[in-house]
Amino acid sequence: MNLEPVKLKAACKDYIWGGNRLKTEYDKGLELDKVAESWELSAHKDGESVIVGGEFDGLFLTDYIEKNGKECVGKNAMKFEFFPILIKLIDAADNLSVQVHPSDEYALKYEGEYGKTEMWYVVDCEKGAFLYHGFNREITKEEFAKRIENNTILEVLNKVDIKKGDVFFIESGTIHAIGKGAFICEVQQNSNKTYRVYDYDRRDKNGNTRELHIEKALEVTNLTVAKKDESLSGNLLAKCKYFTAEKIDSDNKTSFELSENSFRSVVVLTGSGTLTVGNTKIDINKGDSLFIPAQNGVATIDGVCETIVSYV
Repeated sequence: MNLEPVKLKAACKDYIWGGNRLKTEYDKGLELDKVAESWELSAHKDGESVIVGGEFDGLFLTDYIEKNGKECVGKNAMKFEFFPILIKLIDAADNLSVQVHPSDEYALKYEGEYGKTEMWYVVDCEKGAFLYHGFNREITKEEFAKRIENNTILEVLNKVDIKKGDVFFIESGTIHAIGKGAFICEVQQNSNKTYRVYDYDRRDKNGNTRELHIEKALEVTNLTVAKKDESLSGNLLAKCKYFTAEKIDSDNKTSFELSENSFRSVVVLTGSGTLTVGNTKIDINKGDSLFIPAQNGVATIDGVCETIVSYV
């Protein structure tokens, strides 16, 4: 018997660079002073999604999976030791740190979790918003270390002006940073391991700077020029061995396929409507996140809305 789709409540983070759009527009993290990130689909120990409503109301996602059997995540996801992906909404009211994520090999050896390859979809942004994606030229490890030491790292980063709808694929080992004024949906490996190399000498409310991770960053950073992936077309935002993400918009009614090979995550970016799977119909609104257990069939969206659908 196929399991019904469930709505998820996000785990929210109040990092120092966050804003208030996730509170005011999406009703998330209302108890926090600011909301930098909402973890829309998460089985990570640092912040889990919680089932909202129905038979499994209040269960953490990992408990829901344990209760219903790993078959509900699908054959592809079951190949991974841990739940494979994590999906976030990110509100950058200020610049994020310049950072890099390790590969699986490095992270599993030294951190006990996966590395982090990720995809950014620009949901919205202020005029003049930008991000850093890789280097603007090849540099040596020695120059990299020196520029971190003398705070000139920004001079050799590839600065990219952004607009709504832009997509960036950030492989592990790629230095990067989201700039002020960007509102992003991120689909990533299930990891929370970040190595910061530059943080604008910011201080928290106690006057302390945030930790940098320079030695580890020097070990894992790819020092070549990052290139934008121009091979994708249509609805496809990203496709790699860790995840696939599609942008699916409905002007009235649209459908997408389900599969027993993987669950589907649905994050509603704008609009409202209903999601129908089998005999189950769920109202959906801007900011909703849903988990559709692995099963063959079709999901139908009635209404006018933008969604990102992700799976493995």
